[in-house]
Amino acid sequence: MPVIWNKDPKALKEFKRMMMWIAVIAVLMVAGALTYLYLTSSLDTSTVIATTFGVFFSVLLGCGLFAAAFFSSKSGYDQDVTDVTKSERHKD
Repeated sequence: MPVIWNKDPKALKEFKRMMMWIAVIAVLMVAGALTYLYLTSSLDTSTVIATTFGVFFSVLLGCGLFAAAFFSSKSGYDQDVTDVTKSERHKD
């Protein structure tokens, strides 16, 4: 495992838990989108495939980026960058 994960095990555990819930929510969103399409129009194979991949990966990407931002903040990596930036500014 890379060193980046060893900084705060609690933050990593919470990140994994968030990602699991995000995946569950993404599956529910796909089911909701397919149900809506079924009720309002006819479904063909290409529509089901496009909707499934589009909705699932859009939700996963959007929420995953937020989860990564929270992980970065909770694990202390944001503070490391802030400290380095402050020390760089004071050198000049």
